[in-house]
Amino acid sequence: MNSRDQGNRNGDIEMGMGMGMDRQTGDQGLEDFFKQVQVIEKQYEKLNALLRKLQDSHEESKAITKAAAMKAIKKRMEKDVDEVGKIARTIKLRIEELDKELMFEYMALKKRFKDKMTEFQTLRLNIHKEYHEVVERRVFTVFDALTGTRADEEVKSVVP
Repeated sequence: MNSRDQGNRNGDIEMGMGMGMDRQTGDQGLEDFFKQVQVIEKQYEKLNALLRKLQDSHEESKAITKAAAMKAIKKRMEKDVDEVGKIARTIKLRIEELDKELMFEYMALKKRFKDKMTEFQTLRLNIHKEYHEVVERRVFTVFDALTGTRADEEVKSVVP
């Protein structure tokens, strides 16, 4: 195996290599994503708990007849409503941030794919060109050996 083959193998996706750094970066991005999702889930659990607490307070307020007790429940409910608003805004902002990050990840992945396909197309064209040159040289060599004369344009047009 020459150094060119060895260099190509180091970046060979089919061999399971060549994506080391990109894969680690991608895995880290996913880890960060899932950590942020967990934070959002915890906030969501707090939101659910507050909503249950509000529902319970509302049910309790239906049975209260004393003004002082009603005032205390109403104050507690207002505090909980404010807290729900804060948590909801926090969740919304975090989701929007995640959405932006995912869009950036998507665009970067799309660009990397496009660049790789351009690299592939260039390689494919070079392989085809070099193959054509090799076949042409072989045809001319065989033609010269058989006829003892140089190939003309008619023979060149037959070469694939």
